[in-house]
Amino acid sequence: FVKTCWVVVKKIILLLIMLFSVTLYGQTLIKGRVVSLKGKPLEGASVYLNNTTIGVYTNKNGEFELPTKEGTYTLIASFMGYSTIQQQINSSTNDKYFLLNLIPNTNILDEVIVKKNKYDDEWKYNVHLFKKAFLGRSLLAQNCIILNPKTLSFDYDVKTKTLTASTQEPLIIKNKDLGYLITYDLIEFVLETNKLTYLGYAKYENLKTKVKKSWVKNRAKAYHGSRMHFMRSLRIKKLKNEGFVVNQFKRVLNTERPSDSDILKAKELIKLNGGHLVLKKVTNPKTSLDSAFVVIQKSRLPKYRDYLYKKNVPYSDIILISNNNITLHFKDYLSVIYTKESEENNYLKQSFIKRLEPLGVQTSTITLTTKTAVIDYYGNLINPLAIFTEGYWSFEQFAETLPLDFKPLKD
Repeated sequence: FVKTCWVVVKKIILLLIMLFSVTLYGQTLIKGRVVSLKGKPLEGASVYLNNTTIGVYTNKNGEFELPTKEGTYTLIASFMGYSTIQQQINSSTNDKYFLLNLIPNTNILDEVIVKKNKYDDEWKYNVHLFKKAFLGRSLLAQNCIILNPKTLSFDYDVKTKTLTASTQEPLIIKNKDLGYLITYDLIEFVLETNKLTYLGYAKYENLKTKVKKSWVKNRAKAYHGSRMHFMRSLRIKKLKNEGFVVNQFKRVLNTERPSDSDILKAKELIKLNGGHLVLKKVTNPKTSLDSAFVVIQKSRLPKYRDYLYKKNVPYSDIILISNNNITLHFKDYLSVIYTKESEENNYLKQSFIKRLEPLGVQTSTITLTTKTAVIDYYGNLINPLAIFTEGYWSFEQFAETLPLDFKPLKD
């Protein structure tokens, strides 16, 4: 697969295009024009505010108008054959007119030989893995469909067991249960053994002008207990009222588990002696081969152990407040428990041979990857890479996501 300049440009602006923050004041109107470098108006260009339902297509003069709330946004403009651009804007200032010049994607135009996908069994299997990881395994994911999967290309690294995905055009995703048609510009997708990272920017549209009652119900279900719900509740200090309990714990290496290097040596020794890595259980090792089997047995122990040291963590230990800025700032790990919904059955089924015991609540874990993480007015992280999540939030993937301007009825 030959990566085009369009993909390269996207990776360069990776962190910038993910930014989205809003400070809500009054209603305003963002206006502008999308043109080529030569000043030619681009009719039908897509212009939207990143990860929201606020978006339009330009008219024959390349003009657009976006009614929205005053605040800071990421404005995205895209057009076929041109590189997508983004611009941070503040609609609270006097400057509400924007001239957006799109650059032709010369690499797409000049490329003579493009390596095409082979839609073979390997590609189909990778699509299956991608959908399972990207869309998730929840009930809402079952009716979330990628309409143009053939734009996906994959690369698998055998040594690191890492699957990466890229696209030559944005993914078109139809979420039937939430009632959204989503244009998702995939920037990066990396699936490792125990870790998933995907980045991109999205434009949300309602599937129909009139929102169905079932959509309202499903959107509320997706929202309650979500990371968005937690961050918004945290920002206004209403975690308990909204059904959240937050505990704090440390994570340390499990000394009873052999090191990765010892496990690798044990595997190599067993293979050299024609043995198998499973089935044989050794309680009293007498040879080096027996010891290798003991190492393999212990390798199934958890790599880390968690030690809870604080329950019902106070807000002062989670966030800092300065000049209306809310910042995540905490030590170690937070266990976030949502008490108003139980786990889905699909979450409990971790694999064909492993099933979790139901607890009747949804438990997620978060840790900071940076020193602090700013939360905007809508309860969204300015830098989405600033935290790493595990548990229930990692189970609820893209099929459960809502646009950043979503508001449940009670709000």
